[in-house]
Amino acid sequence: MTAKVSVGTSAFIMGAYEDAPIPFPRVVARLGELGYDGLELPANKGYGSLEDWPDKASRKKLMHMVGDAGLEISSYGADLSPSPFYSDDPDVRAGERKVFEASIQFCVDCSIPVIRVDTLAEPPTPRGVGYEDAWKRAVEAFRDYGEIAAKEGVVVAWEFEPGFMFNKPGEVLRMVEEVGHDNFTTMFDFCHAHMCAAVGARQTPPRETLPGGGPELARKLTGKIGFVHLIDSDNTLHDNLTSTHAPFGTGVIDMREMMRAVLEAGYEGPWWTIDLCFWSEAWEELEPSLKFVRGLLSEFDIS
Repeated sequence: MTAKVSVGTSAFIMGAYEDAPIPFPRVVARLGELGYDGLELPANKGYGSLEDWPDKASRKKLMHMVGDAGLEISSYGADLSPSPFYSDDPDVRAGERKVFEASIQFCVDCSIPVIRVDTLAEPPTPRGVGYEDAWKRAVEAFRDYGEIAAKEGVVVAWEFEPGFMFNKPGEVLRMVEEVGHDNFTTMFDFCHAHMCAAVGARQTPPRETLPGGGPELARKLTGKIGFVHLIDSDNTLHDNLTSTHAPFGTGVIDMREMMRAVLEAGYEGPWWTIDLCFWSEAWEELEPSLKFVRGLLSEFDIS
C-alpha cells in the first residue's frame, strides 16, 4: 500500500492562528506546492464545517479544490460538542447522533476514509455527570458510531489525549475492549500517547503510566490503531490543557521506537499525518516536517 503523508489543517485556524486564520484555499495550495499527499480536515467554520459544505454540489467544489492541488482528504474531525453524548437529556443525545450521521454523509460525499471523535469533556468528567454514567454513555455512543460508519465504509478513530476524559492507559484499553466494535479504532497521536502513557498528564489520581510509555501503549493497542498522528513532545501541556505538539527533533520522543511500535501493532497506513496543532509557527514547519516524515518512512522501507 502506497504511503501518503498529510497534515492536520486545524493548526492554521486554532491557537496562534485563531485571531487570523490562514484562508483554507491558501492552505490547500501551499500543501500541494510542497508535495503533500493530503490534508486532515477539521469541522471548524471556514474549513470543514457542515455549514461551509452543506450539500453535494458544494462538496464537489471542495473536492475539486483539493484534487486540483493534487491532494486528498485523509480524515475528518467531526464536531459533536453542541450535542454531547454524555448529556442526561436523551433528546440531546439523539441530536448528537444526527450530527454524527450528517458527518458520515459528508465523509462519503468527499471520499474521506476516517472520521475522528473524542470524549468532548475535560477530565475527570463533565459537571453534573458521574464517572459511571459518562463511561457508559461513551461506550454506547462509540459503539453506535462504529456501526453507523461501518455501513458507509468509514473508519471511526478515537483520539484519546490528556485534555479529554478517560485519558489513562488502562481507560483507553478498557474503552476499546468494552466498545467491542471492529470499526471502532484509536487515533494514535505520538505526543498524546506519550503524555498519557509516560507522563500521566491531567489524570485523576492515582496517576497511571506504563514502563514502556507510548510504545508500550501502541503495542497493547495491536489491531486497534486506525489512524496515526506523528509529532514530537517536550513533556509539557499547551495552556495546561492538552499535549504540546512540538516539531520533530525539539522534544523527547524516540520517533523510531514509536514508529516501530505502531507498525508492530499492525498499523499499515496508508495515511501518516503530521499534527502541528497549537504550534505558533506551524506554517513555517510544514516543509521541514514533511521532509522528516518522508525520511522516517524511508528508514522503515515504507514508500
